[in-house]
This record gives sequence, C-alpha cells and structure tokens, in this order.
Amino acid sequence: MNTAASAAPAYGKPLMRYGRRVLDRTAPGTRAEPYELLQVSPMTPHIGAEISGVDLSVPAGAALAAELKRALLEWKVLFFRDQHGFDPYSQQVFAGLWGPPEPNPFFPKGDTAGVSRLAKDATAVGNENIWHSDHSFMAAPALGSVLRAVEIPPAGGDTMWADMAAAYDNLSDAMKARIDGLTAVHDWIPSWGQTMTSDQIAALRPGLPAVEHPVVVRHPVTGRRTLYVNEPFTTHIVGMSADESRELLNELVLQARVPEFQVRFRWQPDSVVIWDNIATQHYAINDYYPARRVMERIAIAGVPLS
Repeated sequence: MNTAASAAPAYGKPLMRYGRRVLDRTAPGTRAEPYELLQVSPMTPHIGAEISGVDLSVPAGAALAAELKRALLEWKVLFFRDQHGFDPYSQQVFAGLWGPPEPNPFFPKGDTAGVSRLAKDATAVGNENIWHSDHSFMAAPALGSVLRAVEIPPAGGDTMWADMAAAYDNLSDAMKARIDGLTAVHDWIPSWGQTMTSDQIAALRPGLPAVEHPVVVRHPVTGRRTLYVNEPFTTHIVGMSADESRELLNELVLQARVPEFQVRFRWQPDSVVIWDNIATQHYAINDYYPARRVMERIAIAGVPLS
C-alpha cells in the first residue's frame, strides 16, 4: 500500500478552469470588414476598442452610423476620447442611432430627457460596483448604454466590462447542456428595493413585475449565444430547488470575473463610452471615495430576449 498516496488530502475540482481560453471577437464564420470612416485601436483582442477620427458632437451621416453600429457589434464596447463638444443633446443624438432612450426608474434624472445623472461623492457613495447588466429586471432590457464623463476623480473610478459570449463559450460542454433551455427570474427588489420602504415597493411593483429571461440568450442582432445571469438582479432559476438554483447561479455569475473576458477603461475628461448591454456586463470600480465622480448616462431601449 502506498502510504504517502493514502495520506494525501482529497482536493476538490477547481471551480474555475485555467489554461487556454476561447476568445472569439465575433461568432465563428463572421467576416471582418475594414473601416473607412473611423480608426479602431483594440484594447484587448476580443472586447473593447478605442475609436478615433470621429467627432460625436456632429450628427453622424448614414455611412458613419453604419460603421459605428458594426464596430459595436464587433467589439461590444467602444471608447471615445477628447469629445470636447459632446453635451447631453449630442448624447441623445448619438444614442438615437441605435434606438429611443429607456429611462431607469431608479436613477436621478439629468436636465435632458432620457439622461440619468450619476453623481457620487462623500455623501452619495457609488453602489454600482457589482457585475451587472443594465435593466435585466425589465421585460425588454436595454440594448445598450452611452456614458459620458462629466467630472472624474483625481485617481480611480475606472469601469470594467466583461464579454458574456466569451463567458458562455468557455463553459464546459456538460454545463452548456445543463443550462440549455433554462430560464431565470430577474427582479429589482433584492437590489434597488433594499433602499425603499414597503410602501414605496408596493407603489412601484405593478409597473415593474419580476420577469423571466433565458439563462442563455441569443443576441438580438448577431444571434450569438450569450450567458445572461447577473448577481444583483437574477434571483433564481425556474424549476429548480432553492439550493440547486443558488449553487448553479453562484457558478455562472463567477464567469464575469475572469480577467481574460474583461476590458478596463480609465476615464479622462470628455471621455464617452457606448456598450452593448446584452453582450456584456459591467462593473464601476468604487475606489475613489470620498472624491467626486459625475457621469451622465442614456440607456437605449431594447427588445424581449430569446
């Protein structure tokens, strides 16, 4: 008998796989076309690109709009620097290339219709530092969001995005088979409701019921399979016991935390970002307290997911 082997501790299987990961920028077989009206500088090989040669304060013509839309589908997050003339009206026009605004019922409103003003400082601490997808608690979650820097802290306050198609691609075949066809409930009460009274919740509930979305959605434009569960809004998986649902969700939401799936952006004055809210999750790093950070955001109305 090998006593050394018998005395060795029984280690469990690592929850997260390590080694090479599949990092496809687009669905396999997609043909990459060159850009003629803008310059693309990748931030990572598969998610996030800085776009130059574009003045967002000037309404885009049809050809430029088409290239911007294609770039967003390809890179999932687009970063623009030095947009000095970009104001709330410009933000409305730019977001409108993708669709009408979708107000967040819980965000403070800005001075322009559809714009939410997110001001954080020593008295209003940022609480977006959790991986999430905007408005997943709605029946038709936001297609995307446009965020512009109004005031940035001296250091810190970066934002990160995770590619949730890459997260799906890197699941094991057994996990993909397990979650295929499952749906999950998304609800705002466990997050936003924590700051409300029971009367406030009751007043909002009729217009904001809990909703169900597939655990794996097909992107409404590309059709690419994307993992669609997030920590603050996904409460449970339909048809499972509470324990089984929690165990599975705990493993699935971890996927957004894998660095290979992520891109990180350091804000500067006059920076603008647009992201695909179905293809990604994001995380606003709250490391700047008590300094002040002010952002203005427009969410773009989406469609029901399948």
